[in-house]
Amino acid sequence: MTARDVAGALPDIDTLKDLCRSLAMAEAILDPDGECIHSYNAHWSETEQTASMRNGSGDEYDIVFAPAGAYIRGFDHESPLSPYHREDMPRPWPGVLDSVPEPFRCYVEEPAFTDENGCPVVTVCLWRETNAPSWQTGRITFPEGHPDPDDATRLFDLLLTPTPEAFQTFAEDYYEVSVDIEALRHIYALRPLGLPQITGLNPSASPESIAAAATMMGYPVAADLRSAAG
Repeated sequence: MTARDVAGALPDIDTLKDLCRSLAMAEAILDPDGECIHSYNAHWSETEQTASMRNGSGDEYDIVFAPAGAYIRGFDHESPLSPYHREDMPRPWPGVLDSVPEPFRCYVEEPAFTDENGCPVVTVCLWRETNAPSWQTGRITFPEGHPDPDDATRLFDLLLTPTPEAFQTFAEDYYEVSVDIEALRHIYALRPLGLPQITGLNPSASPESIAAAATMMGYPVAADLRSAAG
């Protein structure tokens, strides 16, 4: 599976935005004091929101939700498409970024998505303009002998299996705790977050910190959480 397959499997922009917000909110409750793998910033700029993944092992992705649509860049440090596998100066694999349309070109060189020398840190890239019927990716000749050369399958696993059960499996394996599926279903439905969901996922989580995280993510909160958070 490559970026081409991911382009055909991802949901529409609004659905993807809700999914990213929900899984980031759930993880923020599970690990409010740590560096979560998934995060969401509803205030990246006045007009843009971002969803991010950092697995701590060098693999990552960012999704920019903007008025023009959505832009996705992912990076797998072991992928044969890595810019750092080149013999000379690091540079993106041919085709990965060449076809990115003008509304998203600014993200190709966005400092948050490039290294200290300005090289885009990317092995997979997708985009979808607001009124486009589907996600797009570049015309890439993938190296032979690699079933997942850009690592799109693993990078976007929780976006391609957008269910509370999939997140439960991930979270129980990563955090080694029991995860309440009903609380996850509530959050994945983007229903207002209340104290029962917080208690169900992490009884020790501070309502104040979770309410602050919800505000950053633009996630709706219930009246009982607003009251508890003061």
